[in-house]
Amino acid sequence: MCFHGPRNAPPPGSQITVGGVHIGVGSTMKYLGLVLDSRWTFEEHFRRLAPKLDRSGAALKRLLPNLGGPDAPCRRLYAGIVRSMALYGAPVWAPSLGKRPAAKLNACQRVMAIRKVRGYRTISREAASLLAGLPPWDLEATVLARMHDLRAEMQRRGETPLPRQVAAWRTEFWRDLRVAWRLRLSQPSAGHAVIEAVSPLFEEWLERGHGVLSFRMTQVLTGHGKFGRFLHRIKQERTPGCRHCVDRLEDTVEHTVEVCPAWAEHRRVLVEAIGGGNLSRRARVQAMVRSEEGWHAVASFCEAVMLVKEDADRERVRKRS
Repeated sequence: MCFHGPRNAPPPGSQITVGGVHIGVGSTMKYLGLVLDSRWTFEEHFRRLAPKLDRSGAALKRLLPNLGGPDAPCRRLYAGIVRSMALYGAPVWAPSLGKRPAAKLNACQRVMAIRKVRGYRTISREAASLLAGLPPWDLEATVLARMHDLRAEMQRRGETPLPRQVAAWRTEFWRDLRVAWRLRLSQPSAGHAVIEAVSPLFEEWLERGHGVLSFRMTQVLTGHGKFGRFLHRIKQERTPGCRHCVDRLEDTVEHTVEVCPAWAEHRRVLVEAIGGGNLSRRARVQAMVRSEEGWHAVASFCEAVMLVKEDADRERVRKRS
């Protein structure tokens, strides 16, 4: 393989001769698990890696159903396995990572984030990653590259970094990663409602020591679930109206949580539990991260209400079929 710039390339049919054997000069080569290309863009590496990550994600999807299945630590373990596959060799390719390889990398991460939060596959990558507490993999790759560079620099000087130095570097780089992550979340391409609710509590959400998202909690946080607006959008319902109240107003998360009379009793219990009448998405997230009791109160509301909505949806489907 011959490395070259964007305007230069070896002549077609170029080859070298070693011991009388002619070897063609190609545009890529595989070395220690990394696919190197002649322009050092690593696009071919990620083109080959993406299907492998997709297959791993598809296999894990069967092992990690939205209802039931392994608990949160197991899901975190599975996500970590795929992450390790994706970030292999990061110190080499991270400094040269372009937009297209980064997009492929983060698209694969979206699948794992959705599996971790037990969400619908329509949830955006930004929202799913934030809910799952999984930083964008391209940002993690930068952290790994910076750690490697510092270690290599000290080794060149004949020094060995102390454990406390390594810990200090890691803390600093992860702080920088979170700053970069928050900056990205300030201009999301999708998932605006979730991000606007969670971003003001970014650190609290990531650092909380309690609470695991369930399938029904994720539906209420994202709006991707058994809501008329969402079902109408994916063409499972003819209209977005609420099937549980007389007025048939548009069935959104806000309508379900704050307005619909069908859930008045559940709403009353939730208001008493979180100590206030503000049931906006941000207020609910605040109650969830503030205490374990607040988390359980929101979880109980979501489980009770969404279970009824799911049963009603199944009954409608049964009658239509």
